[in-house]
Amino acid sequence: MQVVVCVKQIPDPASPSSLDPATNRLVRPPEQVLDDTDRYGIEVGLQLGEKTGGSVTLVSMGPTGTMQGIRQALAMGADKAVIVDDDGLGGSDALTTAKVLAAAARREGFDVLVAGVESTDGYSGVVPQMVAELLGVPALTFARKVELEGQGLRIERQTAGGFDVVDADPPAVLAVTAGAVEPRYPTFRGIMAAKSKPIDRLTAADLGVGGNPGQEVVSVAPAPERQAGEVVEDEGTGHLRIVEFLEGAKVI
Repeated sequence: MQVVVCVKQIPDPASPSSLDPATNRLVRPPEQVLDDTDRYGIEVGLQLGEKTGGSVTLVSMGPTGTMQGIRQALAMGADKAVIVDDDGLGGSDALTTAKVLAAAARREGFDVLVAGVESTDGYSGVVPQMVAELLGVPALTFARKVELEGQGLRIERQTAGGFDVVDADPPAVLAVTAGAVEPRYPTFRGIMAAKSKPIDRLTAADLGVGGNPGQEVVSVAPAPERQAGEVVEDEGTGHLRIVEFLEGAKVI
């Protein structure tokens, strides 16, 4: 089974972040780390590759930088990485991102494309579904458990009331939730091996993807601070003030 895993490098959440005053975009330093939510997707991809004797390729879009995050992912056990680094993709919306990832996966070839549900610096939560639509394959989303059933996949899709059992045959896109598996830690051997694993660097033109990213942040404002509440001295009529407040909020 040929597995492609979408990963993302993000600014270290433990370090202060900032916005570019000219574009209102997140400043991405050269030293970026692997998005923690991607570790679950990588682990699922590695397990599928190990069970089927297949390969695992990482696909990432964004500034290459020092590749600290990519090296972390390779050290976990992936075979190679493909990075799409193009200044023209700065500020891309979810659809443009999905087009790039889908084109990269199509170029590499895949049986299963694995991704996290959403990135911690974006939180759109729609990219895996868009990638599946662009590739014309089933989308197995919010997977809290993944199993191989013969030549197919079976997942437990997390829902508000429990889970659904969903089956699909490859090729397919698989979006896994945090906690679906326990990600492995890179070993010293894996860290050393990651230094020599192949990394392809591509641009949007290499993938035949172009057009306007389609997203512009026109302004940024601090979230409003919580206002002080109203203090009511109950002299026997406090319940009436509560009823009045709830009526004003259209709760009753």
